[in-house]
Amino acid sequence: MIINKSDENSAQKTAEILKNGGITIIPTDTVYGFSGIVDLKLSAENFKTDCKIRAIKGREETKPLIQLIAKPEDIKLYSDDKIPETLLSKWPGALTIIVRIKEGAALAENAVPQSRTVAFRCPGDEWLRKVIELCGCPIYSTSVNKSGCPVLETPAQIIQTFGTQADLIVQDGNKTGALPSTLVMLENGSIKILRQGAVKV
Repeated sequence: MIINKSDENSAQKTAEILKNGGITIIPTDTVYGFSGIVDLKLSAENFKTDCKIRAIKGREETKPLIQLIAKPEDIKLYSDDKIPETLLSKWPGALTIIVRIKEGAALAENAVPQSRTVAFRCPGDEWLRKVIELCGCPIYSTSVNKSGCPVLETPAQIIQTFGTQADLIVQDGNKTGALPSTLVMLENGSIKILRQGAVKV
């Protein structure tokens, strides 16, 4: 299915497909991204969407995916790390922060690598935050491309390459020249920049 972001109820349609375990390609505040719902518990409805996305991209099985949250304060549900205000002030925005997961946090079993860290982002796009809020939990996000290949920037490229592999593609014009999110982690109380992207830290 292909829809436009500007279509009526596009956020609701996107969230419904995500909640049913579908894989979507949606616009973010940076580039287009593959998304799938993050399974917060193992059950009959455990969709393992991260594995599906990796299979489509041909990505290494152990490489974790970014998780998008609806509100900055939602990070407290998953981590006890004290995040500096200089970082939190950038949310919502194109900044991804790697944090340690607190004991007992509700996260998918296969979403947490051995290091017990996860990369979270509260995106700057209001439409996308609404989609996440409607899902009621985080959603995965990773750039739309085959692993090791350039990121696809236009709906035409995306449809040609992945049109038969995604359950939904949401169009929002070209993202030519768009930068990825800035990626940081906290290390011994200081901020370590792993990737300088759209947001200056």
